[in-house]
Amino acid sequence: MRTRQAIAGSALFFIAAPGMVAGLLPWLLTDRYRLPWSTQPGLVPFGWVLIVVAAALLLHAFARFAFEGLGTPAPVAPTEQLVVGGIYRHVRNPMYVAVLSIILGQALLFSSWALVAYATIAAIAMVSFVKFYEEPTLARRYGAGYEAYRRAVPGWLPRLTHGAASKSCRRRCKAEAIF
Repeated sequence: MRTRQAIAGSALFFIAAPGMVAGLLPWLLTDRYRLPWSTQPGLVPFGWVLIVVAAALLLHAFARFAFEGLGTPAPVAPTEQLVVGGIYRHVRNPMYVAVLSIILGQALLFSSWALVAYATIAAIAMVSFVKFYEEPTLARRYGAGYEAYRRAVPGWLPRLTHGAASKSCRRRCKAEAIF
């Protein structure tokens, strides 16, 4: 896939998936963001920080798919190369982590238990999708490179450093020039 096609496909998928899960559905659950903001000290600024940081990481992760992987996060237009650079050096599922963080940030803004429950349901769906579809598909598609990456990088809780574990992955991952 060409870079322009990858960018266009990723942009469309960004609107369709995270836009729906972290945007439209929370908007509907909060009565179009009309709920009063939290009165608990510190929750509103912390919620905003969480949303802004997570949104930046989400955009970064989508860009890595287009520029590094030459594809999209959509299963119908996968990457040509395994994406292991940037934020992917620290966590294997940064898009899911970012989307959940955006939802939880909104839950903090509005002190909304409905959004907390929604985030829990979304997390269960995401973990199940990764475990039963994504990981087996990536293992088949990228073989030993993906298995090395999977052993070297945590799936859900970001590792802030990329020391010895990533060195072993760099040797075995197909995208070692980027990693």
